Amino acid sequence: MLKRQTKDRLLLAATWCAATITILFLLWVVWHVLSNGLSYVTWEFITSSYTRIGEASGIWPMIVSTVYMVVLTLSIAAPIGIMTAIYLTEYAKPGSKVVQVIRFCIESLAGIPSIVYGLFGMTFFVTTLGLGFSILAGALTLSVLILPVIIRTTEEALMAVPLSYREGGYALGSSKIYTIWRLILPSAMPGIVTAVILSIGRVIGESAPVFLTAGMVTKIPESVLDSGRTLTVHLYKLTQELFTQHEWDQAYATATVLIVLVLVLNLITKLIATRYNKASQ
Repeated sequence: MLKRQTKDRLLLAATWCAATITILFLLWVVWHVLSNGLSYVTWEFITSSYTRIGEASGIWPMIVSTVYMVVLTLSIAAPIGIMTAIYLTEYAKPGSKVVQVIRFCIESLAGIPSIVYGLFGMTFFVTTLGLGFSILAGALTLSVLILPVIIRTTEEALMAVPLSYREGGYALGSSKIYTIWRLILPSAMPGIVTAVILSIGRVIGESAPVFLTAGMVTKIPESVLDSGRTLTVHLYKLTQELFTQHEWDQAYATATVLIVLVLVLNLITKLIATRYNKASQ
């Protein structure tokens, strides 16, 4: 008995140590970026346009391009991913060949390096479809990239909903689609929001697929068919031009804005999910 308690305590201590190390790494990265870049983040830096040389260089076009990319990518990938997860959990027969093929494709997509997605997007969306280097081409490429994350996370959230919810809906005479829409999806909303949050981080953090499909024009795109440079691509380009202290400061300031933008988008998504959960209860 004493030996079992000792093992439990050791396992609990190891779990706490792993969680503490993870949190410390996150805090260290955030602190390092913010401490080096926060003092250079000014209103002028955020709202002005980018110039290659000069103190007036800003990142407003990159912020707009990043927001466009996130919104358009989620608008394309989220409905497809969520509906695929609904089909796999609610309609498809477990163990069928169709399900096996779909799962194999999802796992294969999840294991492909992002640079391969970029080459595919440049070949198919940019060249074959004639979209050129544009926000739309980048969003379509990133939509394919984040589909596995949305599908798998949403699928796990749907499977976690108790079977009694489905049985109760059917017992009251509700149709399958009504039960899914009114009972299953609201209950799985926290997991779906997690999928969206992970997707937002993935979209903002990718550089190679965006660089090869959306281009790197430092102007505000007037439409989704225009080229644009996201914050991640801009940060990548800055690291290739680190010849002066001013460019170092710009790189850290851009990284600071990038971190803050991710946190803000995640908080907004969480608030929307919380209100949706309260409304559905």
